[in-house]
Amino acid sequence: MISVEEALDRILALVATLEAEDRAIDDVLGQVLAGDVVSHLTIPPLANTAMDGYAVRAADTRGASTERPVPLRVIGELAAGYIFGDAVGDGEAVRIMTGAPIPPGADAIVPFEETNEDRRGVPSGSQRLESTVSIFKEAQPHANVRDAGEDIREGETVLRKGKAIGPADVGVLASLGLASVSVVRRPVVSILSTGDELLKPGDPHQPGRIYDSNAWGLSALVKSYGGIPRRLGIATDSVEQVTAALRGGLDADMLVTSAGVSRGDYDVVKEVLAREGDIDFWTVRMKPGKPLAFGSITSGGRRIPHLGLPGNPVSAMVTFELFGRPAIQKMMGKPLTPRPTVEATTQDAITTVGDPRRFYARCIAEQVDGRWRVRLAGGQGSGVLSSMARANALAIVPEGKEVVEAGETVRVMLLDTERPI
Repeated sequence: MISVEEALDRILALVATLEAEDRAIDDVLGQVLAGDVVSHLTIPPLANTAMDGYAVRAADTRGASTERPVPLRVIGELAAGYIFGDAVGDGEAVRIMTGAPIPPGADAIVPFEETNEDRRGVPSGSQRLESTVSIFKEAQPHANVRDAGEDIREGETVLRKGKAIGPADVGVLASLGLASVSVVRRPVVSILSTGDELLKPGDPHQPGRIYDSNAWGLSALVKSYGGIPRRLGIATDSVEQVTAALRGGLDADMLVTSAGVSRGDYDVVKEVLAREGDIDFWTVRMKPGKPLAFGSITSGGRRIPHLGLPGNPVSAMVTFELFGRPAIQKMMGKPLTPRPTVEATTQDAITTVGDPRRFYARCIAEQVDGRWRVRLAGGQGSGVLSSMARANALAIVPEGKEVVEAGETVRVMLLDTERPI
């Protein structure tokens, strides 16, 4: 058996960052920019108002107060998206809406609330343009004015190559007028379940059979990591079926199988992998997930990595979290970001007596008064998927430690601390 760290190193050594593609900006969330994004625009293109009000010359409002309002002659009205053709002169004002360009000659905006606009008794939306407006407060130069280029300037590098695109980045791309952008493409992951006992969800239940949960749980993990899952269905425990199914998934960027990698008479995936490709390693010093096989199959000049996961559903999900997630990150061009870990006090004893492997215990982690504590999420058998669903973390018991007593400190890998407890 090899260590978890060595297994991960070998997997990542065989995985490469994928090529770039152009995609619509509404479909790039979480993908990585393949190049710098340089603006060909200045945003905003013109100085504009930050508030509804009146565009004025600040000097014309000197001394204005509620007791001694300053009257200005209103020469027009301006909405966002339009340009005012005339200039604001001495003693003049333009009624203006938020986002509209500042008219020539004006250097400040007086909000409606500082004028007699709200005192005329005219319902909102039916404001009649008056010939004069009374200013109740002196305006400072540049008041409520947003400068041209306040956000972005033409020629500026706005987003850097290698950045994972977030929601605000999508908004920035749209503000630049870009309908698409070059990003590292998402990896396609072919997922095959193996086993004579498996049924597809939705099929009638049969005695002695179980529904395939691995393909669906693994598909959800692939999606959550940013990849594109492609389920290949279920192959029975025969060399012929497994071989045919695997060959049908070789146009993917990674092959993932569940079951068929242990020592049983019907565990044929290792045999098929040895015939069709190469096995790099088999078995990792961890629990759950010891019977993990990794290798590759070469097809059409491409070397496709193959991750052979255990068949037990918890083992499949834990091993894919530890090894599949980093592989997908690297293929997407993302920096490798391990899950955060914390030191926590366990409320339950965690026992691994007689098993020297590193143990990843499903648990529920929460912060209380600034300190982390964990409790087991339920049964720890590798077939108890319900406890995986309840867990938001994995408590890591080091190799060779037989028991972590209640009240002891344990290292905990946080998976999803916002999951309801």
